[in-house]
Amino acid sequence: MSSSITSITDEALIAFDTLADRASSLIQPTLRLGVTGLSRAGKTVFITALVHNLLHGGRLPMFEAAHSGRLARSFLEPQPDDAVPRFQYEDHAARMIADRIWPDSTRAISELRLVIEYESASGWNRFFSGGRLCLDIVDYPGEWLLDLPLLGQDFAQFSLNAATLARSPVRHDLAAPWLEKAKAIDPHKQADESDARELARLFTGYLRACKLEERALSTLPPGRFLMPGDLDGSPALTFAPLPNLPDGPAPKGSLMAMMERRYESYKSVVVKPFFREHVARLDRQIVLIDAMQAMNAGREAVIDLERALSDVLSCFRPGGGNFLTNLFSRRIDKVLIAATKADHLHHESHDRLEAIARRIVERASANIGSSGADIEVLALAAVRATREASVRQSGEDLPVIVGTPLDGERIDGELFDGNRKTAIFPGDLPRNPDSFFKAVDSMSQPLLPEINIVRFRPPLIEESEAGVKLSLPHIRLDRALEYLLGDRLA
Repeated sequence: MSSSITSITDEALIAFDTLADRASSLIQPTLRLGVTGLSRAGKTVFITALVHNLLHGGRLPMFEAAHSGRLARSFLEPQPDDAVPRFQYEDHAARMIADRIWPDSTRAISELRLVIEYESASGWNRFFSGGRLCLDIVDYPGEWLLDLPLLGQDFAQFSLNAATLARSPVRHDLAAPWLEKAKAIDPHKQADESDARELARLFTGYLRACKLEERALSTLPPGRFLMPGDLDGSPALTFAPLPNLPDGPAPKGSLMAMMERRYESYKSVVVKPFFREHVARLDRQIVLIDAMQAMNAGREAVIDLERALSDVLSCFRPGGGNFLTNLFSRRIDKVLIAATKADHLHHESHDRLEAIARRIVERASANIGSSGADIEVLALAAVRATREASVRQSGEDLPVIVGTPLDGERIDGELFDGNRKTAIFPGDLPRNPDSFFKAVDSMSQPLLPEINIVRFRPPLIEESEAGVKLSLPHIRLDRALEYLLGDRLA
């Protein structure tokens, strides 16, 4: 994040918080892991699966510390930040394992501390003491992260960007009510609360419509409009961008002045504290994306996801430093972009899903790499809800996935009740990821492959001979753990 979006005061507060964290880490080594993602990406499921597998000795062959038997034990401890809600791991795990119901989506920030005791791979380190790492997992909605670019925009720039995006072909019909109302109002007219409320209502309705599965769009700031929490109805959330703003300063007492003031309040009251108190204190970050939902919605949704991720990744504080600078300024030195729901595809398409995810973050990852931070892209399923099989059709073996569709899912006209398993052919992803990004005319536009997206129930967890529930199955969760934690458990 550029220095222009943080004031001297902000940086001083960040330095104070960082110094306090560093002092605490001298006594108790700590790694702060940020977990975020855009809508429907599965943040809650990822955290629950990560903790469950570490607590219950899950099968993690690519996680070196687990594979080599160096993990002694893992357990939960009270989190250090008493003012932040606790991530309710126990409730989420019970819903998935006992009830086979997916947990609710992330609606606010939460935190959990997992303590990992391990034996160092270094004989010298083993001689002095056993290893212990406190993993502080910070869970927050990706929609909030999309607000961070607003810190570098004044109200005029915010309005211009919002209007340009709203007039794009994939959004224009959804934005029409707000655009028409905003166009009919003179920004210089006397400020009126009714106008402000109506514009905010229409703008929020447009953002909500963009988020629905039919469009699956990702660039939706301001994020708190979709998740207002205790700010619902406050002036800080009762504003909207004004298209076609006139040049010059806003007249005192005008609607334009009111909107501008509330926009600045939103940044100072909502966005800045979130960045300073949470994002600026992270050591590692994983960003989960539902690339498959975007691909299913079409080319525009994929391009919009690329835009959103570029905005998101540009707002982290990536890079390295020296001993002195690290005392006062925390930097994210590793970022993992994870394309989730790999269990909705046959393994033959996992490399293609990863290639598409890499293409989506190509521009943003180049910027992070130049800052000295490490970035990785991975296709995973934090909880594997399907298994693979093959069926004979027309003399050929067809790769399929088998799972239990959620109650109410309809496949080829057949309605499922949440109890019966079925096999589906998930479809093939294109070999060339650029097929989702090429600008072509409508007459020659190639057909994008159809992906059968079916919502499956969480898997039935089997029990060991001793009657103990086994850990949640996954795809490449171990690789994610090795990338994010492996060097800290060496």
